Amino acid sequence: MSAISALWNAESIAVVGATERPGALGRKPLDFLLRHGYKGRILPVNPKGGEILGVPAYTSLREIPGPVDLALIMVSAERVAAAVDDCAAAGVPLAIVASSGFAETGAEGAALQADLVARARAGGVRLIGPNCIGAVSFNNRVLATFSPLFGAESVPFEPGTLGFVSQSGALGFGAASLALQRGLRPGWVVSTGNDADVTALEVLRELAAEPDVSGLLGYLEDVPDIDTLRVLSASGKPVALLKSGRTEAGGRAAASHTGALATDDRVLDAALRQLGIVRVDDIDELLDVAQAFEFPLRPAGPRVAVVTTSGGSGILAADAVEGAGLELSDLAPESIAALSEIVPPFGSVENPVDITATVLSDPTLFDKSLDVLIADESVDIIIACFCVMAGPDVEKAVTALSKAARKGGKPILVARTGADFLAPDAPAMLRDAQLPDYPTPARALRAASALWQVSRPRTEPAAPGDGPGTPAPAAAATEPELKRLLADAGITVPRGRTVTDAEDAVRAVRELGGPAVAKAVVPGLLHKSEAGGVLVGVTEAEAPGAYAKLAALGGAVLFEELAPEGVEVLVGARSTALGTVLTVGLGGVFTELLDDVSHRLLPLAPGDAESMIGELRGAALLRGARGRAAADEAALARVLEGVAGLVASWPGAFELDLNPVRVLPEGAIVLDAAYTTTPADPAAPVRTATEA
Repeated sequence: MSAISALWNAESIAVVGATERPGALGRKPLDFLLRHGYKGRILPVNPKGGEILGVPAYTSLREIPGPVDLALIMVSAERVAAAVDDCAAAGVPLAIVASSGFAETGAEGAALQADLVARARAGGVRLIGPNCIGAVSFNNRVLATFSPLFGAESVPFEPGTLGFVSQSGALGFGAASLALQRGLRPGWVVSTGNDADVTALEVLRELAAEPDVSGLLGYLEDVPDIDTLRVLSASGKPVALLKSGRTEAGGRAAASHTGALATDDRVLDAALRQLGIVRVDDIDELLDVAQAFEFPLRPAGPRVAVVTTSGGSGILAADAVEGAGLELSDLAPESIAALSEIVPPFGSVENPVDITATVLSDPTLFDKSLDVLIADESVDIIIACFCVMAGPDVEKAVTALSKAARKGGKPILVARTGADFLAPDAPAMLRDAQLPDYPTPARALRAASALWQVSRPRTEPAAPGDGPGTPAPAAAATEPELKRLLADAGITVPRGRTVTDAEDAVRAVRELGGPAVAKAVVPGLLHKSEAGGVLVGVTEAEAPGAYAKLAALGGAVLFEELAPEGVEVLVGARSTALGTVLTVGLGGVFTELLDDVSHRLLPLAPGDAESMIGELRGAALLRGARGRAAADEAALARVLEGVAGLVASWPGAFELDLNPVRVLPEGAIVLDAAYTTTPADPAAPVRTATEA
């Protein structure tokens, strides 16, 4: 364990800026530690010394005898640096800086914060904050915080298994209060504020090593560090993150189609999916996922069986399955036969299984139906839906569900649609039975999807080769130069060459065996079709005119063979804050209009290329929709793998755009290629064909 674990293991806590003054923030941590029974040493620090709330106070950290595991600094911003120096001199390994007035206030505060971090690092002190509300361990009763949550007389304070780390202190402890209200039991709540030194992800990584943690939850505002995300993923602990800033990231201007489609936020989504980390969109969803994480059962696959006492709930659940990225199980014939002997004739034995309200008069229907579903090997998850069931009926249902979950080892999530006053004891009963409980089928399915995402097997990426890799192209690389690079990497491109004059254009068409494609090769002109820089089906007779028209755009002219018909897709690669991302989507002129894309962070794992293709809504086009010949998906997968290997060692900021790649009945061929080395400047003027 590192110094960070003092947030929950500290045996001595110093409160710098402690005071007895009623209502003062410097009093609250002492109040909380005393009230909630912290067993370690409480060490108030105040220049006046004496006693504070009956606890001996010290004039300085340096005066305290024995080790200090954790310091909570609650003084004004201009006095924090001196307090950090005292931490270093006293050998305090970790300090929480609750004080505000740093980077969140602007340039001057940012400079103050940078100086603070430099002092801490020079003195061997790790910092949480500044501008944070602190940290709490419900298990060890460590309360290094001034959050008003712990001043409430009725706040539950029981050991828990969920770890929650938030950059925002107010949001983090607010969410913790909602979790407690739901009956969830967080064991650790940490706010990290400005993340000046220790980041929220670092704290999550440290918590992942705690054996009693059942699930990790985080609220992030900054782009996370991919290496720490990978460590979290490898920990085996389920992780869900609420990351703000979707719309701002999506507004980035981009030079290429790849840049427009592979925004930083989409890349983060893709990276988290690859790593088996759940991303949620709001606090409610985060807490829904937390309910599922609290209990130990995990699904072996994505196949869902729905059992319900209400046909409407069953239909809603079935509707929500696909949207949640799961599958409605095809029950085994013997299961359907067995259910036919159990379910009333006016119910349904198909999935969703509707045992009807008859269960109110015959509670054994639940037991018998669940026995069948839990034994069916085609079922990985069960969603049990019931409505407006009151006390005794709920108890019977919970007993049946709990028995089935223990017997089959498969997670059962409950959608209980009805007011709490119908069955006031139901939440506690379901919790005691380790059955996650939701008010609607859709919310239960989203939580089930999260369980599958953190449980599904993941293939590790292949180790990089020992060689130096392929050098990146020059910043001003032209389409012919890029295509030579692609061809050297084993990726198919059309036959062709640049031409020098009108007569050479005629010879080129003849060499290529008939009508050809003519293109303008103009540095900086990325979207040639829109600029009139592509002519298709050029004959020998038309070649001189085509050459003259394209040469007038100010660059070279490329003639290529005409490729056969096929399905056009985009393949691209772009460097991001998380690493290089590979993109595939429907291509040609409809790329951004259709917005049908899939992303993977490199390196690829075996099978990733095929999975990316399968994730496209337009995959049906590749498979021969409406009588068209099926396209060669395996060839497209080889293009993806080839591009991934090609760009693996390219440094700096770049975008590679292959659009379109035409996927043929046999093979795939790159028709156009563009490369840029810096992201687009949103303030830069748009370059037109006549300016090129």
